[in-house]
Amino acid sequence: MSFVAIAQYCASNLITKNLKTCVELLEKASNYGAKMIFFPEASDFIAKDSEETLSLTLSINNSPFVNGIKDAALKKKMWVSIGIHELSHDPKRIYNTHLLIDSQGSIIETYRKLHLFDVNIKDGPNLLESKYTIRGEKICDPTPTPLGNLGLMVCYDLRFPELSLELRKKGADILTFPSVFTVKTGQAHWEVLLRARAIENQCYVIASAQIGRHNEKRISYGHAMIVDPWGTILARCPETNEPSLAFAEIDLDRLKRIRTEIPVSNHRRTDLFEKGY
Repeated sequence: MSFVAIAQYCASNLITKNLKTCVELLEKASNYGAKMIFFPEASDFIAKDSEETLSLTLSINNSPFVNGIKDAALKKKMWVSIGIHELSHDPKRIYNTHLLIDSQGSIIETYRKLHLFDVNIKDGPNLLESKYTIRGEKICDPTPTPLGNLGLMVCYDLRFPELSLELRKKGADILTFPSVFTVKTGQAHWEVLLRARAIENQCYVIASAQIGRHNEKRISYGHAMIVDPWGTILARCPETNEPSLAFAEIDLDRLKRIRTEIPVSNHRRTDLFEKGY
């Protein structure tokens, strides 16, 4: 079994401050014995508007935030999953990126969010992520880690079960969703979606999250959690705006037992559904 940590905090537009918070959480998780830590989407910053987002975004190689996380991972010999903003070829749009960093401080996988959050909800959020973000064009194969094979996604990807299923078919043991869920959608959908992805794919689900008021326009739901393949919530961060951690064991023997007892993948009617969905 592997001991892991999920992080929850409230990012601002102050990148240096956000880096300090993340490094402190990483060091605390290491002191508790975690082999890997999972940070939220947009851990580097949350800006007040799209113009500020564009002005703050850097390339991965030139990002002091990314370099600081890599250095901390190497120092503590920890694996890291983290969401950041990434510079693109388009001067008016960026990538929403999920990085996987190993215990040597090396980036071993880069996933760009496939599904962009363009919504207009009555009495709720009105957001147009595609205004300043380019959608990704590639599903990353699950990556071997000390925990098991990790499938990388970001936030709104959670609502598209075919992506999680594709990663499961490719060998994922764990599905990851670094997120910045809104309060309205989080209250209604967050837990049920995470548990559904865990149950239907018989995978662990690890969902780190932003929480609290980032600025006058943005408030995030929080409730970062780890769910096992049976749909049981193993760990959940507290409802506080203060930076926090939650911990759980990833038990691949339990995962294999659940898949053996209810062999869903063997029962799927691939003869009837396109691509086996």
